[in-house]
Amino acid sequence: MTDTARTARTGVPERPTLDGLEETWSRRWQEDGTYAFDRTKERSDVYAIDTPPPTVSGELHMGHVFSYTHTDLVARFQRMRGRTVFYPIGWDDNGLPTERRVQNVYGVRCDPSLPYDPEWQAPQAPVDDAARKDPTPISRRNFIELCERLTVSDEQAFEALWRRLGLSVDWSLMYTTIGSAARATSQRAFLRNLARGEAYQAEAPTLWDVGFATAVAQAELEDRERPGAYHRLRFHGPDGREVLIDTTRPELLPACVALVCHPDDERYAGLVGTTVRTPVFGVEVPVRAHTLADPAKGTGIAMVCTFGDLTDVTWWRELDLETRVVIGRDGRLLPEPPSGVPDGPYAELAGQTVNGARRRLVELLSDAGDLVGDVRPITHPVKFYERGDRPLEIVSTRQWYLRNGGRDADLREALLARGRELRWVPEHMRHRYEHWVSGLTGDWLVSRQRFFGVPVPVWYRLDDVGEPDWSHPLTPEDSALPIDPSEDAPPGYDESQRGVPGGFVGDPDVLDTWATSSLTPQIAGGWEPDPELFRKVFPMDLRPQGQEIIRTWLFATVVRAHLEHGTLPWHTAELSGWILDPDRKKMSKSKGNVVTPMALLAQHGSDAVRYWSANGRPGTDLAFDPAQIKVGRRLATKLLNASRFALGLGAGDALRAPATTPLDRAVLAELASVVAASTTAFEAYDHTAALQATESFFWRFCDDYIELVKERAYGTGAGADSARATLATALSVQLRLFAPVLPYATEEVWSWWRYGSVHRAPWPTTYEVNRAVQGEGDPALLRLASDALGQVRRAKSERKLSMKAEVPLAEALGPAALLDQLTEVADDLRAAGRIGKLDLLPDRTTELVIACAF
Repeated sequence: MTDTARTARTGVPERPTLDGLEETWSRRWQEDGTYAFDRTKERSDVYAIDTPPPTVSGELHMGHVFSYTHTDLVARFQRMRGRTVFYPIGWDDNGLPTERRVQNVYGVRCDPSLPYDPEWQAPQAPVDDAARKDPTPISRRNFIELCERLTVSDEQAFEALWRRLGLSVDWSLMYTTIGSAARATSQRAFLRNLARGEAYQAEAPTLWDVGFATAVAQAELEDRERPGAYHRLRFHGPDGREVLIDTTRPELLPACVALVCHPDDERYAGLVGTTVRTPVFGVEVPVRAHTLADPAKGTGIAMVCTFGDLTDVTWWRELDLETRVVIGRDGRLLPEPPSGVPDGPYAELAGQTVNGARRRLVELLSDAGDLVGDVRPITHPVKFYERGDRPLEIVSTRQWYLRNGGRDADLREALLARGRELRWVPEHMRHRYEHWVSGLTGDWLVSRQRFFGVPVPVWYRLDDVGEPDWSHPLTPEDSALPIDPSEDAPPGYDESQRGVPGGFVGDPDVLDTWATSSLTPQIAGGWEPDPELFRKVFPMDLRPQGQEIIRTWLFATVVRAHLEHGTLPWHTAELSGWILDPDRKKMSKSKGNVVTPMALLAQHGSDAVRYWSANGRPGTDLAFDPAQIKVGRRLATKLLNASRFALGLGAGDALRAPATTPLDRAVLAELASVVAASTTAFEAYDHTAALQATESFFWRFCDDYIELVKERAYGTGAGADSARATLATALSVQLRLFAPVLPYATEEVWSWWRYGSVHRAPWPTTYEVNRAVQGEGDPALLRLASDALGQVRRAKSERKLSMKAEVPLAEALGPAALLDQLTEVADDLRAAGRIGKLDLLPDRTTELVIACAF
C-alpha cells in the first residue's frame, strides 16, 4: 500500500499500556505496507540507504541495536519528510564465521576430496566437546548444505529481533550475501575487474591463518601482545669474524637468505657485500644494507628469512633475495629442506610444529655453541587474523588480488580524493580512512581457501601433462552467472574433461566475504538485472556502519564503485561509536561483557531501548545503562497517558482551530522553535540533539502547560476552545517529532484520533505550528508561567501539602514589566495553583517571587 493507506481510528483506551504494542504494530505495518519502497518515484524523491548486513554467526548484541537504531531514525525522518525510502535489509551469511559456527555446532569439517552423500544426516545439534575435538569429515557439498541450513535458522532469529525493535526496513527487499543474486553480482564485478586488468593472480608471500587454513588480507590483521623470547645466534663471517643477531624465531634459521644492516651503520660496513655462514646449517648467505634495518634494535643487524614477517617480505622483494620456504600451509615445517640447505640437520625439524621446531633448533644451536647467552623473555605484538586464535604465518601461495592503490600511486590518490568527496558524520572519521589508504603496502588479496562463499568464477586449461595454464583463465558468459567452477563446466567443455590432460580444472577458491559485501549497493540496488531500480537508488544517500570497518567495508565499497562506476557509492557515511559496559570498557564477546537485547526488549519495551540508543551521537561511545532504558520507558508511558488526558479534554476535535489566548500562543511559539531545532539536528544526522529538544519541551508541556490550562479546557467559550486547539496542535506535532525514536507509542496514540500511520504523516514544520497561532506568541510567557507555578508547588511541598491544597492568598513580587506579563496568564495560574487571591506587588524585587499564605 502507499502513504495514502488508511486505518480506522481505534478511540482512546481507558488504560493505555505499552505492553503488546510491538506485536500489534509490527504486524499492522507489514500488512499495510507502511514502509514499502515506492518504485514509481523519481530519483529526486528517493532516499537510499546501504544497510550493513549483519554477520549471521551467533547472537546480535546491544552494539547492533545501538547502530541499527541510528539508521532507522534517519530512515523514519526522511520518510516523514516526503522521501520514498529505499531501506533494504541483508544478511552476511558467507565466509569464515559461518563455517566456524557450523563446525562448532555440528562437530564436522569439510573434506573436498570426499564425494557428496545425499543420504547423510547431520547430528543432533549442538554436539559435545568430544565431537568438536574429533570432527566428522563430510564432502564440500554436504558442508555447504549444512551452512545454508544453519544460516536460515539464524536469519529467522535475527529477523524476529529487528522486527521487534521496529526497524522500518522494507522486508521485500531482503537479500543474503550467499544468495543467487549476490553471487551473480559478486562474480560479475570480479570478472569485469579481471577484464580491465584490475584483478590479477600471483604467486607471492601470503599472510596465512593456520587454524582456518586460508589466506588473510591486510585489512583483517590485528596485533596482539604475546609472550616471546630473544635468542642471540652466532653467524660465522669472513676471517673468523662472528656476527651476532637477535631473533624471536630461531626455527626459521633454515629459511635464512641474508643478513641486513642499515647503510649508515659503521659496525657492519665492512661486512656489506660479503657472505656469512648460518649456524647449525652452514649455509652461505649475503650481507646487505637496507634503510629499514634499525641500528638500535637488538644487535643492529637482522636475519632475513622467507618469511618471518612483513618486513622480511619487503627485504626479500627489494633486495632480490633467494627464496627458502620452510613452513607449509598446515603450520608445520615442510618435509623436505629448501634448496641449498643440508638434509642432516633439517631432518631434525621436518614435519614439526613451529613451537616444536623452535625447541629442537634451540637445542641444536646450544649443542653447536652458537646460542650466545641466556634466552631473554619478552612481550611483543604478534599478527593475528582478526577472527583467528593462532599467530599468522607467511607462506608462498597463488592468490587472486584486486588493485586498491597499495602499489599504484595514481589509484591511491584517486581513492583519497573519493574520501574527500564523501560527507563524513562525524567529520573526524575521514582521517581514519586517509590513514588507512595512505598506509597500504599491497593490493587487496580477495581469494580464500574456504568453502562456504562465492566461488572464484574461472577455470584453467590443463596441458598435455595435466598442468593448469594459470595465465589464461577461462571465464563464463555473464548470462550464466552465478556459477560454481567445481560443479559447472566452462564454455566449450563438458564434465568428462574435468581434471584430465587437455581438459580443465575449476578454481577451488572462494572470494573473500568483503569482496561480496563491498558490493551491497549493487546487490540491493539490482545492478544489471534491474537497471531502472539501480538508476533510482545509486549512488545511495547513506552508508551507516561501524568505525572499526572503515578499512574493510567502507574502503572496499569505495574501491569497487570507483573501479566499476567511476563514482562514490553513496553521498554520506555515518559512523557509530562503541558500546561500553558500565565500567567504560568496550563490549566484546572475547571479554565476556556483551549484553544481548531480546530480554531487554521484552522487559522494557522496544521504545525504551531505542530511546537509550538515540541518546548516543554518531561516532560517540555510549555506556550501556539500564537506568537510561528505564527513563525511556517512563517517557513512552508518559506520552500515552498525557495524550489520553489531552484527548479526554476534547483536543481530538479541535485540530486546526486557532490558539487565541496569550499562554496558548506562547506554548505554540515555543513548539515552533523546537520543530526548527529538531529538524536542523536531524538534517545534520544529530538525532540526539533532536531528541533532547523534543523531550525537554514535552516534559514542560506535560508538567506545566497541561496543568495550567486543564481547568480552562474543561470549560466552554473562546478560552476553552483555544486551549483544546493548542492541545491538539501540540499533540499532533510532538507525536511526529517523537515518531522516529518511539515508533510504537506514537503510532498507538496516533491511531486513537488520526487516520493512517504517524510514520507516513508529514514531518511538522514551523509554518504549520505558526499557522495555528492567531497573532503573535511569546515563548517567554510560557517560561514565566512555569516559573510562577513551580514556586507555588514548592511552597506546598515545603509544607508537605497536597498539590490540590488551596492557597487563600498569593503575592506576586517582581519588576512591573514582568508582572504586567504575568497578568496575561494570571487566570490560568490561579486555577492551576488553586489560588484564591493573587495580588501583584510591582518593583518590590528584581526577579519574580511568588509568596504563598496558607
